[in-house]
Amino acid sequence: MISNFSHKKGFTLTEMLVTMAILAVLAAAVLPLAKIAVQREKEFSLRRNLRILRDAIDSYKKLADEKKFEFEEETNGYPPDLDTLVQGVEVNIKEGDKETIKIIKFLRRIPKDPMINSYEWGLRSYQDKPDSVSWGGQNVYDVYTKNPGTALDGSKYNEW
Repeated sequence: MISNFSHKKGFTLTEMLVTMAILAVLAAAVLPLAKIAVQREKEFSLRRNLRILRDAIDSYKKLADEKKFEFEEETNGYPPDLDTLVQGVEVNIKEGDKETIKIIKFLRRIPKDPMINSYEWGLRSYQDKPDSVSWGGQNVYDVYTKNPGTALDGSKYNEW
């Protein structure tokens, strides 16, 4: 005897609802982890970019202390702004009896602040107080992010 019912392949509504519920629970568990991973990557980029900028400032200061180029006395040998690190300075190089002028650049470009997605950094002059949030304009002694947020380790970004 032949049955009038044919077996159709597929999922029942109950199976689909159970599957969707399991996927929703997994997604709810993974989403906070993904947000933390993104924040951790931004923090890593911020630390790297601050290190790059500070190394460039230190290199500029070292050449100024060695009197390799002329600078204005009120800058104390620190760069007047971040653009100077990109444009470079003319340095006298002695090779034997010859003296040549070479342009030394400290940065290819100013790195982006990943926390605020901007090329604008907070600046401090040598003459500013260590916790100052306004730049005196005399020179660039230090840089910091303008993001007032808190890092994963509990510290403030603008104190790094």
